[in-house]
Amino acid sequence: MGGLLTTAGWRWVFFVPVVIAAVILAAALALVPKTPRPAPAGERFDLAGGLAVTAGIVLIVLGIERGAHASAAATVATVGAGVLLLGVFAAIERRTPAPLVRLGILRNPALLRANAAGLLFAGGFFGFQFIAVLYMQELRGWSTVETSLAMLVVGVDAVLSPTLTPKLVERFGNARVAVGGLVLAALAYAWFLPLGAEWSYVAMLPGLTLLGLAFALTYGPLTIAATDGVDEAEQGLAGGLLYTSMQFGAALGMSAVTLVNAAATEGSSASSMLGGYRAALVVPLVAVAVAVAVSASGWRARSGRVVDEADASADRPVDAVAR
Repeated sequence: MGGLLTTAGWRWVFFVPVVIAAVILAAALALVPKTPRPAPAGERFDLAGGLAVTAGIVLIVLGIERGAHASAAATVATVGAGVLLLGVFAAIERRTPAPLVRLGILRNPALLRANAAGLLFAGGFFGFQFIAVLYMQELRGWSTVETSLAMLVVGVDAVLSPTLTPKLVERFGNARVAVGGLVLAALAYAWFLPLGAEWSYVAMLPGLTLLGLAFALTYGPLTIAATDGVDEAEQGLAGGLLYTSMQFGAALGMSAVTLVNAAATEGSSASSMLGGYRAALVVPLVAVAVAVAVSASGWRARSGRVVDEADASADRPVDAVAR
């Protein structure tokens, strides 16, 4: 669909989701049963915290993305301002009576690991797709429709996530399946490191297929890990933190591969462009390798025994993976 929309005009890629979201919103208002507001009367939305964390995230992403074009001082200043605003956000959350994020929830090790792994996985996933699309369209001259069809195999997770993944989680446990997915992602990115100027689609297919399998095995189990052991009243907060981490990771990954690609491309020749793509492809590989290490660390209990932290939630419906 993205390829077809781009053929009609690239702005449609941004406009159509707005229309779909509006339809879903209207359907939700009409069909979803109303429930009493859980918050006590008079409680205010944490607007200051929301503005601080949003501005901080945007500045960090902007600073990294512009690193290849702006001066070092400007880059450091922009990223530093973003980090400072995140500190302001933390200070606001400690003092406000109704925080957007209760900081105490961050003491949950499983939640922190899931968020870190989600951020790194999303960064690698979207960063890779960006470079792959540049390679197919800029270097190979493929059309947007041809490129979208080439990437279609990555969408195999839409079939496997609600069918195969729940069975694997039930059999091997949540953490092991997630780590397995991350390892497959690392293999997929490693497959593309020796990318050639005339690679056929058949040469790309194994790596793209591995990436689709990786997403199917990683996304759902990370969602379960992020909410496991969290009080029911804060399940929404835990899920929101994970999705925010993944969106932040996607933006960081795109910015990082753009920065590396621009820095490593020394001209407009095919060999120079290929060198930039190869250098940028190291970024998703490193990101997912760190994610593997972070997630695998959750298998070790304090006693030193190798365990799966998700075993404690074995009684929960594994169909939650389908989310």
